[in-house]
Amino acid sequence: MTTLVRRNQNWLPSIFNDFFDNDWMEKANATEPAINVVEHEKDYTVEVAAPGMTKEDFNIHVDDEGNLVIAMEKKNEKKDEKKGRYLRREFSYTKFQQAMILPDDVDRNKISAKVENGVLEVELPKVPEEAKVAKITNIEVK
Repeated sequence: MTTLVRRNQNWLPSIFNDFFDNDWMEKANATEPAINVVEHEKDYTVEVAAPGMTKEDFNIHVDDEGNLVIAMEKKNEKKDEKKGRYLRREFSYTKFQQAMILPDDVDRNKISAKVENGVLEVELPKVPEEAKVAKITNIEVK
């Protein structure tokens, strides 16, 4: 059985890496945060990995089509310190937006969100069973 091992024996940076990895040509951020959706008896919880983000970095709303929209943007404040030059920089999300179709049993007026320990949690309370039954309307046939 052979084992695949990747070795980088080129100790000099390649011309391409040196050219494209400079500060003046920032790499487009292709990563998206991880999202978990958990169903509980009385609600759903959407968890979004958001390290370093604060509540001011988020815009969360329900759009006209009934989708939950989670948008976040972190403004990169550059400090030009001459102590060193980044050779690789992947630490921050720049901009992200995700729209999710809400289940029919979500009470859209009671959705809440909080950011804690690098995780955004959006609580989607379910409509109580009693309220679901009350919404059924019998229509008289004439």
